[in-house]
Amino acid sequence: MKTKVLMVCLGNICRSPLAEGILTSKINPETVWVDSAGTAGYHIGSPPDSRSIAVAQNYGLDISKQRCRKFSYSDFLEFDYIYAMDLSNYADIVSLAQNEADRLKVQLLLQQVDLGVTEVPDPYYGGAEGFEQVFQMIDAACEVIAKKIEGYGRN
Repeated sequence: MKTKVLMVCLGNICRSPLAEGILTSKINPETVWVDSAGTAGYHIGSPPDSRSIAVAQNYGLDISKQRCRKFSYSDFLEFDYIYAMDLSNYADIVSLAQNEADRLKVQLLLQQVDLGVTEVPDPYYGGAEGFEQVFQMIDAACEVIAKKIEGYGRN
């Protein structure tokens, strides 16, 4: 049985698609499945933001085929781990939880590493440097998650 991990941000076009692509590159796809979603339905069916696609490509990752979707209660039933990019999205996810088991699946992504911050900032309204910063933060957290789930990290 595969371990299933869900990455969640607001629109599912910047941070969570990067997190999906980064973690996917670090795990064995035979044993772990990674997906992403947004708490808002602004971009359902759209590809990730072109700046997210570009920064991922700079590191040899292709996230261009991902499509945005909205988080729903059924994700609690489907996924073992749900990582929120910030406190607002964490609160939105937890508000849909129906029991303690659901709530325990949800964590802030940056709780996995000590970067001196607890939230991955939304780079949407900034420039390319914001996407690079976000990539580095997410990459550090995903390295820890991959090791935790599989006992090792792949590059």
